[in-house]
Amino acid sequence: MSTIVEAMVEGGKATAGPPIGPALGPLGVNIGEVINSVNQKTQAFKGMKVPVKIIVQQDKSFNIEIGTPPVSQLITKELGIEKGSGTPNSLKVGNMAVEQVIKVAAMKKESMFVNSLKSAVKSVAGSAHSMGVLVEGKISSEFNKDVESGIYDNEIKTEKIEFSEEKKLLLQNQLEEIQREIQKELERLKAQEEAEKAKEEAAKVPVAGAEEVKVEEKVEEKTEDKDVKKEVKKEEKKEIKKEKK
Repeated sequence: MSTIVEAMVEGGKATAGPPIGPALGPLGVNIGEVINSVNQKTQAFKGMKVPVKIIVQQDKSFNIEIGTPPVSQLITKELGIEKGSGTPNSLKVGNMAVEQVIKVAAMKKESMFVNSLKSAVKSVAGSAHSMGVLVEGKISSEFNKDVESGIYDNEIKTEKIEFSEEKKLLLQNQLEEIQREIQKELERLKAQEEAEKAKEEAAKVPVAGAEEVKVEEKVEEKTEDKDVKKEVKKEEKKEIKKEKK
């Protein structure tokens, strides 16, 4: 029979204090050994909260299972940002290197419903897209087409997770340029919308002098009607005189 202790710890910084220490105390296990093992296994998740499961056997031996933070948290950690974009289609907050995507995919692969690292890479790219994060300067659908075509097969096969400072600068420049293009398009659409609204409003306002023209037309119509009536009466009088004669 075994006892399971579950806790959330900061990567590489577990201590003998709460929540692990007090839970392990009654089990008679070597707490210091457990803590060291937990910290070794969570070293890659520094700065993040990680789910940990400690399985203690009756003979005081133990196994440790390390979960992983959500993909979104791993992405923000890689990019050094606090959170994703609230409007991912109009505001891009990051641009990941394929190496960073591979790193996150390798961490999460076991907990994903995927059968290969390549599939995990595509899944991570999709999550990045929903956060307003590009990959290699592209949205996920474009990047994943490149993945399918084999462009990144070598990086994925070797699980490459390191990249140069030059590439980091290039990715940042790509992000800034793409965001400028998006902003220009948003401004164009806004100007177009405002122009259409102004046109609609103008159509609702009477043209200057239009009412005066209508009044003049009505006056002219009335005058013409009076003149016609006068002529008719004259003709009627003439006819009456003729009949009397």
